[in-house]
Amino acid sequence: MTPLLQVEGLARQYRLPRQRLFGPPQRVQALQGVSFTLEAGRSLGVVGESGSGKSTLARLVMALEAPTAGTVRFEGRDLHALPAGELRRARAGFQMVFQDPFGSLDPRQPVARVVAEPLEAQHLGTTAERRERAGEMLAAVGLRSADLDKYPHEFSGGQRQRIAIARALVTRPKLIVADEPVSALDVSVQAQVLNLMQDLQDRFGLSYLLISHDLAVVDLVCDEVIVLHQGCVVESGPAGRLFRSPEHEYTRRLLAAATGTEPPFHDGGDAPRAAATDRSASPRESPP
Repeated sequence: MTPLLQVEGLARQYRLPRQRLFGPPQRVQALQGVSFTLEAGRSLGVVGESGSGKSTLARLVMALEAPTAGTVRFEGRDLHALPAGELRRARAGFQMVFQDPFGSLDPRQPVARVVAEPLEAQHLGTTAERRERAGEMLAAVGLRSADLDKYPHEFSGGQRQRIAIARALVTRPKLIVADEPVSALDVSVQAQVLNLMQDLQDRFGLSYLLISHDLAVVDLVCDEVIVLHQGCVVESGPAGRLFRSPEHEYTRRLLAAATGTEPPFHDGGDAPRAAATDRSASPRESPP
């Protein structure tokens, strides 16, 4: 059976500015030889310190950038080999939730237009049908259809991320790529959004590719995990096994830093941290 998502030998190299006018350009290898498979209905977490290549991987999977080498196959089709029109149509099957819910929502547009935007891009349905679908997705994430005519600034951070999730769901995708989906939220709100994501996975049969530096978040949501270090996969496996019996020294250091038993990484980015993920917080209660 064809996997939902199959990444093979993925590499991405960036060209840096010249240090001298006639000197050779320098290059940085953001990803190198990354391979993994994600089955339908499953969740895969990608962890690593800042600068390890996590967000680069997300952009390549979403076909927002072209890889230097390797392939990204969604339902057996190489996304980066598709003509532009076919790629646009294929995007209905995979959507993205970004880190900053306020920055990813157009403040000049009402929620109805924001949520229905992917349908408009896909030329799906009439204006009335798009609005109806947007209302259904808002209800699915715990908001009200009456919120359709409000604007993003009228909502809290947790509610804005619910709107972003509703927008990702509106085309009924099979895969959602979530890049640090709760890191911009208060700790008390994170658990509610994570519980919501799990409920939606059960309801719609979603698969998640979850990018995060927060090991507690990945452990809660994901079935499998890959660990990135300097653009390479250094360890992979079931979340339960990997977080409790890590084999690679780098994974052990990540876990030690997250639990406070070792000084955090200092590479210019944020250190891994543990988040409160109390399963008792219910997304069905008054959404934040």
